[in-house]
Amino acid sequence: MSFEMVDYKDFGACVRLSNGEIEVLVTADIGPRVIAYRFIGDKNMLAEIGPENRVDTNLGTWHPRGGHRLWHAPEAKPRSYSPDNDPVEIVKESELSVRATEIVEPATGIVKEMIVTLAASGTKVTIEHRLTNTNLWTIELAPWALTIMRSGGRTIIPQEPFIPHTDKLLPARPMVLWNYTDLSDSRWYWGKKFVTLLCDASITHPQKLGVANKRGWAGYLVDGSLFVKKFPYIEGETYPDNGCNFETFTSGDFMEVETVGTYGPVHPDCTAVHVENWFLFTGVQPGDTEESLEAAITPLVASAK
Repeated sequence: MSFEMVDYKDFGACVRLSNGEIEVLVTADIGPRVIAYRFIGDKNMLAEIGPENRVDTNLGTWHPRGGHRLWHAPEAKPRSYSPDNDPVEIVKESELSVRATEIVEPATGIVKEMIVTLAASGTKVTIEHRLTNTNLWTIELAPWALTIMRSGGRTIIPQEPFIPHTDKLLPARPMVLWNYTDLSDSRWYWGKKFVTLLCDASITHPQKLGVANKRGWAGYLVDGSLFVKKFPYIEGETYPDNGCNFETFTSGDFMEVETVGTYGPVHPDCTAVHVENWFLFTGVQPGDTEESLEAAITPLVASAK
C-alpha cells in the first residue's frame, strides 16, 4: 500500500494511492480532481485533456482537464464553470485515503471537497463528494459528480426490470431529454435491458440523456475494460433536472458519466454529501448482442461490492 506525492504530466503535483493492483491519482495543484484510475501499468480509464481546452466566463477560465470532478447542480453558466485552477488542501486520511479541499469559490461561497479512498485489495474506490455552504444564507443545490472517460467506449445504463402491462400500470422512471438530444442519432442503442451511448470522435454534435437510475449502477466499456459506478437512488427525495440521479453526455471524443445527489436546501455552515463507489474489470467480451452484453457484465456488476 502506498501514499505518495508525484508529478503527473500537465496536472502538476498529485497524490498517488496504490494497493499494488490499482492506482488512483488525485490532483493537488488544481481541483479537487481525480485524474487517473487504472490497473498498475495499464491505460487510464479516465480522459486526460490538455490545458489548451478552455471555457472562458466572467468568473475566469475553466478547463475540462478530464478525470473526475465535482460540480453543484443544476447547471448554469457561469456558476457551474467556476475555475478550479488553484492548489487544494491535501490531508492524508490514511495510507489509502486522501481528502482534497478547494478554497472557497468567490462567486458562490461554496467549498468543494472530495475524500478518495482506495480499498486495501481489489479495485474498489469510494469517493465522498462534499459541498459546504459558507454563505450567511441558505442555498439550494445537489452534488454532481462528473467523470470524463477515455474516448472510444460506450456508456451503459441499465433499464428497469420488465413487468407486463397487466401487472403494473404506473411508469417505472423518468427519462429526461435536452433540446439538443436526438434519439435518432446512431450513437444511441435502445434495448430491453440497456440503453447505451457510443463515444464516436467523428460525430461532434452533442447528445445528453438523464434518468432516474433506480438500479444503482452505470458502466462505461472501452477496449475490453469495464468501469462501473455504484450510487444511491432514494425514493421520495428530490433530484434536479426533472428527477435525474444519472446523466451522460457525449460530443466527439468527449464522454461524461455523471451521477447526481439529492437536491435541496443547504443551510449556512452545512454540507451536502454524495457518495460513489467505483470498480474496474478487464478482459470483458461484450459480444455483438444485448444478450451477450448482459451475460458479460451482469456477473461483474453483481460482484462489485
